[in-house]
Amino acid sequence: MDQTYYDAVTKMEQMGVDDEYIQGWQAGYLQNPQREEQRVTEAYEAGYADGEEKTLDNLDKWKA
Repeated sequence: MDQTYYDAVTKMEQMGVDDEYIQGWQAGYLQNPQREEQRVTEAYEAGYADGEEKTLDNLDKWKA
């Protein structure tokens, strides 16, 4: 397993980041295709974009 991925997900979970954001971040990081249009949320899209960039800079915006 990629240690960076594991550490990032653990950090997000401990911070209480929105689950939709985390799922988006995971999908973007792993370069999975995005969800179908009707299931995409603002948090998911933001997480997906950050995951693609492999950044954690916007986590504070998505704390639950």
